[in-house]
Amino acid sequence: MNKIFKYTAILEGFSYLALLSNMLFIKPNNTDLYKFFLFPIGMAHGILFIGYVIFSILIKNNQNWSFKDLVVVNIASFIPFGTFYIEKSI
Repeated sequence: MNKIFKYTAILEGFSYLALLSNMLFIKPNNTDLYKFFLFPIGMAHGILFIGYVIFSILIKNNQNWSFKDLVVVNIASFIPFGTFYIEKSI
């Protein structure tokens, strides 16, 4: 279960960075390309985010994390590069 969570954390982090990159670098220069990439990247990020949260809850129950640990792990998903830190620390 830990291995799946780590892969999900890495993929969720990359999808978040891809979404931010699309917004910051592509949108100002080419709005058609931005709209083309927005749906697939956004959908992938949404699915991975939901998987990240579900796996974090399952791991909390499996490894007896405190509620504070669960909150920190889930808050890290909102910070760029936060999931990479969580993946290394688990």
